[in-house]
Amino acid sequence: MEEELEVTPVEETEAVEADTASDAPSEAAASAAAADGEQEITDEMLDNIADTAIAALQDILKYFNVGEVTIDEYEGDEGELILDITGDDLAVLIGRHGKTLDALQFLVSAITVRTIGFRYPVVIDVEGYKSRQRQKLESIARTSANRAASQHRSIKLRPMTPYERRIVHIALRDDDRVETASEGEGSARHVVVIPL
Repeated sequence: MEEELEVTPVEETEAVEADTASDAPSEAAASAAAADGEQEITDEMLDNIADTAIAALQDILKYFNVGEVTIDEYEGDEGELILDITGDDLAVLIGRHGKTLDALQFLVSAITVRTIGFRYPVVIDVEGYKSRQRQKLESIARTSANRAASQHRSIKLRPMTPYERRIVHIALRDDDRVETASEGEGSARHVVVIPL
């Protein structure tokens, strides 16, 4: 007997909150250390966060027919917890243009936040897919910064997810020739690279 899942759409306000929370690079570090105000994240707390996120991910993966998987955990460059799933035939977890992976990350993050009581950045990756996407986005960001600086005009990038926009903001935050801003609403939200 197959078990049916009920899917409830995410409210627009939650999507906007998730957008603004992950869009600004400076907020990531602040929210990572914000358990109760400015409390520092201890190794014990980080282990608890990782265990909670892995348990949530394993529970969700039961509903996919992906067979045996391995979940590797490590800390990213920006202090985020990265859970990388490896195994056979995991394309179903990535989905078209990474949409399924984004949804999986949203679910695991929401469960983790609700369980531990504060926000800590958790990134779900499948066999390095997001790492490869990150490299592409950083390359696009650098190219756009070069164009903006040489042509002395703003460059609008394609619409991106909050995670993708954050990568662009981080990639260009130390570039003295340009600044970045997010514009637009909903699925049309994009990064604009502005020459200084």
